[in-house]
Amino acid sequence: MENEITQAIRDLKSLASSHANEADENYRLSAAVIDAMKSAGIFRMFVPREYGGLELELPQIVNAIRSLSRIDASVGWTAMIGAGSALFATMLPRSIFERIYRNRVNTIIAGSTQVLGRVESDGNGWRASGRWPFASGCQHADWMLGFCKLIESEDDEFGKARDVVVIAPASKWTIAQTWRAPGLKGSGSHHITLDSTVAPNESFFDMKAQERWADGPLYGGVPQIIALLHGAVSLGIAEGALDDLLAIAVSGRRQERADAPMRDTEAFQTDLGHLHGALRAARALLLEQTESHWRHAQARQLGTNVLLVEGSQAAIWTVRTCVNVVDECFALAGSAALYGGSPLERRIRDVHVAAQHNLMQHRNYSKAGKLLVGGELTP
Repeated sequence: MENEITQAIRDLKSLASSHANEADENYRLSAAVIDAMKSAGIFRMFVPREYGGLELELPQIVNAIRSLSRIDASVGWTAMIGAGSALFATMLPRSIFERIYRNRVNTIIAGSTQVLGRVESDGNGWRASGRWPFASGCQHADWMLGFCKLIESEDDEFGKARDVVVIAPASKWTIAQTWRAPGLKGSGSHHITLDSTVAPNESFFDMKAQERWADGPLYGGVPQIIALLHGAVSLGIAEGALDDLLAIAVSGRRQERADAPMRDTEAFQTDLGHLHGALRAARALLLEQTESHWRHAQARQLGTNVLLVEGSQAAIWTVRTCVNVVDECFALAGSAALYGGSPLERRIRDVHVAAQHNLMQHRNYSKAGKLLVGGELTP
């Protein structure tokens, strides 16, 4: 199955590249690219086999997202969100998962885990309302979700409300086309809004109260896996940037007023060797941590705070290293990287936007520090 996914990703390369400018202009991937991703099985990588999914091994999934991001960052990001949504969905009641995925194995779920909505009584039942940002892939989604405060009493207005997740077919949501970020343009990470009647245990749930029903090794540590997927996106972008720089160098390009082509100068060779070493280190760390996670997952020991922190550390360090690699590739390319349409011009925009995700922020290292001095992490 890994070889089939690998070949399908290779086949996607020319299609995704030919639609990259269109994705940037429209702030969404083209239908042709999404359809090709579905045909390749990208959105089925985390879906349990009993529902027609691929249920791949974690290293296979990380490498697939990395390879897609090397082709085009928005494709890789959309794959991460679209495939990862199935992983998240296994935390919902089984009856809801079956409603979403039965006979529709390529389902895409978009949404936000920011708690920005409300569920409260409207006199006849419950109503959910809210507005959520960063709903990547929402224009291609079949279902959407958002986290809300459940307002059951006056006390809940003062910080005592439970967090619940609301999930409903995409037709019930409204997309506000707000995504005008400089990078990851094709991810279509717009705001979504909802104002709809909802029913307990049918369209909103307390995630902490749900029994875990999916018993495959992938599903015993969902939070532990998510950070590694972010690392895979940035790693793929950086690998692509180095590809782009090498293509410029081997073409024989000579910088203005330089005595020799880039590829023949010791200064360029030194910088290139340093960048390659940094990228190898990032790749080694992320893939080693992925293998460690997978070993623990197979032993049904993934869902621990230690592994949550280790995955976060590995991903954050990988992302920051990859940002530096892309920045240096851009600088070394000189004026060739400046113009719109330059692969490196797109890479530098994409890697900086990807690195802004809250899970990839430097402050998250504090969790590791807290454990090291004997503290405990709160859920």
